[in-house]
Amino acid sequence: MRWQGNRESENVEDARDSGGGGGFRLGGGSIGLGSVAVALVAGWLFGVNPLTILGLMSGGGQAPITQQAPAHKPPADDQMARFVSVVLADTEDVWRAQFQRAGKTYREPKLRLYRGTEVTACGRGQAAMGPFYCPRDEKVYIDLGFYEVMRTRLGAPGDFAQAYVIAHEVGHHVQKLMGITDRIESLSARASAAQQNAMSVRVELQADCFAGVWAHDAQSARQVLEQGDVEEALNAATQIGDDALQRRSQGVVVPESFTHGSSAQRVAWFKRGLQTGSVAQCDTFEARQL
Repeated sequence: MRWQGNRESENVEDARDSGGGGGFRLGGGSIGLGSVAVALVAGWLFGVNPLTILGLMSGGGQAPITQQAPAHKPPADDQMARFVSVVLADTEDVWRAQFQRAGKTYREPKLRLYRGTEVTACGRGQAAMGPFYCPRDEKVYIDLGFYEVMRTRLGAPGDFAQAYVIAHEVGHHVQKLMGITDRIESLSARASAAQQNAMSVRVELQADCFAGVWAHDAQSARQVLEQGDVEEALNAATQIGDDALQRRSQGVVVPESFTHGSSAQRVAWFKRGLQTGSVAQCDTFEARQL
């Protein structure tokens, strides 16, 4: 991915020196694997905060907002933080233009780098959850150690695969601005578990499609793609499909428990956004077949 020398976002908060520590780990920690196992599986990768899922599943209301520790700009010599800042800036450019064409104003999200654990408006986040977006404070949260997990544990290496992570989470922010998040939360409060799963799949696939829209527009405007970049993103989408994760973790695929979509669905919706660059083409909620 061609990113060196491009604009860096001013919306990155570096709280890595004030977090709970512990680094990225899969499983364990204060969240545990007992009663919240379903939530961890649902939100583990490329999705909403598992604490938000738990709130929806239990009919919980607004989470209390706790004061976050002070943050600062990432160090200028931190290459990975600079990469994240450039990708976030690129999403800002793409979505600002998309919203302007629709006669709307894009409100930029913050991206908060943390290490181990972090206080959010959606509850306490942990690195074990993977990257997530909290709609209540409009921030994307990521422990950069997750990228090493992508490379070594999930078989999803590459800088464009890493960019896809950020673009997907920003896709959830776009859903918030479009009013989709609030509508889904309202529906989830009175839905069955099966219905919640089905809605979650459509939410996540739409965020994949929005990530594709970002890639389409970024390539058109700035030619950011290099040989193999698209394949990196498609491979990442394949590796984190519900069927792939379930097969890897438990050896059995249970489609009715899907919350993010199958590998094939995730690939298909990302490709739809990439090929069309059209937000209208990302309406998973009206699609008869995903």
